Amino acid sequence: MDYRDLVVWQRAMTLAELVYLETADYPVHERYGLTSQMRRSATSIPSNIAEGQGRRSTDQELVRFLQIAHGSLCELQTLLELSLRLKLIGDKRAAELRENGEEVGRLLWGLIRAKSP
Repeated sequence: MDYRDLVVWQRAMTLAELVYLETADYPVHERYGLTSQMRRSATSIPSNIAEGQGRRSTDQELVRFLQIAHGSLCELQTLLELSLRLKLIGDKRAAELRENGEEVGRLLWGLIRAKSP
C-alpha cells in the first residue's frame, strides 16, 4: 500500500494545508516565530507518516514514525492554543483546526494500535 492511500496521511495533508492558509494571515513579525513553527509541525505529521510507510520496514519501525507524527500533532495543537490566546486566530477557525487535528490524532492512534505487537 502506498502512503497516499492511507486516510490518516490524506487528513494530515488537509490539516497542513489549512495551517498554511491560516498562518498566511499572521503578522509579519511572527514569520520566524509561530508561523514557521506551526507550518513545520503541520508538515511533519504527513511527512513522518509517509516516511514510515514508504520505508516498507517492520511494523515496529512504522509505529515509531507514527508516534513522531503524533508528537508533531501535539506540538501543533499547543501552538494553535497559543495563537488563540494571543488572538492571532479566531475562535471559529481555531475550532476547525482543532477538530481536524483531533481526527488526525484518532486515526494515528488507531493505526498505531493496529500495527503494535
